Amino acid sequence: MFKNRLWQVNTKEKELYLTFDDGPHPSHTLFVLDELKKYNAKATFFCIGKNVAAYPDVYKRILEEGHAVGNHTYDHPNAWRIPNVEYLQNIAKASNYIDSRLFRPPYGKINSFLVNQLASGDSPFTTVMWSVLSYDFDQTIPKERCLKNVLLNSTSGSIIVFHDSDKASDRMRYALPKVLEYFAEKGFCFERIKGEKA
Repeated sequence: MFKNRLWQVNTKEKELYLTFDDGPHPSHTLFVLDELKKYNAKATFFCIGKNVAAYPDVYKRILEEGHAVGNHTYDHPNAWRIPNVEYLQNIAKASNYIDSRLFRPPYGKINSFLVNQLASGDSPFTTVMWSVLSYDFDQTIPKERCLKNVLLNSTSGSIIVFHDSDKASDRMRYALPKVLEYFAEKGFCFERIKGEKA
């Protein structure tokens, strides 16, 4: 059922894989980049095409500082609510702005047909899911719980989701610095996703 989806990186090293969805954003993404730099941490930013078009300088900085990027569609559609062909066209439109073969579906919603379509062809996508969700996007939960979600559930190879978006900003800005500090003190390093196959 979940073929061709990457949920966790297979590693024996003390490595974590921070990911950030829905950017780039002119202030929240810059906050993330500044925090990552303090720990020489690398991450993967799943970008929305229209946001890359709106904030090309922020996108450029992500790349210049050695982070990975991924395609998060052009304008964040829900794959369960639009035709498959329209969804694939949306991804293709985003590819005009985002040079990556990593893909993450908005809301984590996708069907097996779409995943298999993305995994086929001459330049296939790796569909990247996650093993730890911070829930920073959920405005009904306290920021402390977002932090605990990550601290208690992350282990070597975990793919962790945060959001560099307005909706998530309060919880992300609280949790991210503490996550970086906590795991750095435990000897973990933070790496970018390199396109591993599921």
